[in-house]
Amino acid sequence: MAIVTRVPLGFPTSRPSFSSSLSKSSQCHKHRHSLVALSTTSIRVPETSTLFSPYIILSNSPFLQKRDTKGFRRVKVVSAAMADLAPSTVLVTGAGGRTGQIVYKKLKERSERYVARGLVRTEESKEKIGGADDVFVGDIRDAASLVPAIQGIDALVILTSAVPKMKPGFDPSKGERPEFCFEDGAYPEQVDWIGQKNQIDAAKAAGVKQIVLVGSMGGTDLNNPLNSLGNGNILVWKRKAEQYLADSGVPYTIIRAGGLQDKEGGIRELLIGKDDELLKTDTRTIARADVAEVCLQALQFEEAKFKAFDLSSKPEGAGTPTKDFKALFAQITTRF
Repeated sequence: MAIVTRVPLGFPTSRPSFSSSLSKSSQCHKHRHSLVALSTTSIRVPETSTLFSPYIILSNSPFLQKRDTKGFRRVKVVSAAMADLAPSTVLVTGAGGRTGQIVYKKLKERSERYVARGLVRTEESKEKIGGADDVFVGDIRDAASLVPAIQGIDALVILTSAVPKMKPGFDPSKGERPEFCFEDGAYPEQVDWIGQKNQIDAAKAAGVKQIVLVGSMGGTDLNNPLNSLGNGNILVWKRKAEQYLADSGVPYTIIRAGGLQDKEGGIRELLIGKDDELLKTDTRTIARADVAEVCLQALQFEEAKFKAFDLSSKPEGAGTPTKDFKALFAQITTRF
């Protein structure tokens, strides 16, 4: 007879139900735990035995049992352990921005899966998204100010970005072109490079399990018009931060979004690309809500880890709205 290691289970009094597949977990919603099969072995038990602690005998699965000539059944025994399914704590930086607000809201709406945190730059931004205690005020350029928000999180979603401002005095009626600038201390080098590097370092020190970083398409072209805005070379600094994350050793997902639109999400077919190939097509834009959804979905699938990709969508009404995100992430072959 095989020897089986005893593993305490702590089951509720009612007998749990099982899938016929040993590779799947069976969740007990009341206790917020799942049964995770660690190993199986075959033993001989009396004909009348069906369940005994601390083992689960899957005697009601015909393919798992075999009777012998002495009144015993040879059955599979599953050695199991309780896996904690407590919600993951996820911090969204840039939670006061237009895309960051959507990600933060989606996390709050899925409280059975996530504990939401937000990081904003000012008290005004905090009030704009509800002023909850889970929203922290900090400056990503100051590494020390990030520590309270990042301690104890499981995942980090980075949505911070330098924002160019239009110089005053622009008069389009005179055929003038607008000029842009960045505020002192808020250039892309300080925000998109130093600020994001600070976040990555703090998250790594805190032991986070995954970092999702939202960037922009266009980083393969130094002459991209975005780089000329305010002479900030914003895509150059974003790309440097992305490379730093990819080299950090922390599981990551880098999303290089196309032109962001304030439109409804979930109604378009999403497109995956690499090396700015999508910029050469007519499908170069994506709804902010869809980017936000991809951020959350990336936290759920192994297929999204250690991946970097461009993201856009077909126009509304063209193609089939994307629902299978596991399959979407499985398309990605690029690590950077």
